[in-house]
Amino acid sequence: MSDKVSMAEKKYTKAELIDEVYGRTGINRKDIRVVLDLLVGGIKDALVKEAVVELRGFGTFETRIRKGRSKARNPRTGESASSPSHGIAAFRPGRELKQAVWNLPSLSE
Repeated sequence: MSDKVSMAEKKYTKAELIDEVYGRTGINRKDIRVVLDLLVGGIKDALVKEAVVELRGFGTFETRIRKGRSKARNPRTGESASSPSHGIAAFRPGRELKQAVWNLPSLSE
């Protein structure tokens, strides 16, 4: 097995994000948590209302309708199943975010 960590294994939790903001600003951790929860809740509420949330320099959150399928298959059991049309949350990174992560090393390196 490789010593390299896949991108899926690297996680940055809400608590780590709060600590990062605290370290940069000194604002009370509870206040940071409240603001972060309100931000995430606001994005969620907007998406439920089918609004687009644009954060300049970061990206855009939007809802899309995924078309249902009558011939789907449960990958775990192999049984055939149908899938109705349903909404999904989608994220499109902005130009600055794309440029910031562009030169990350590939997993195969």
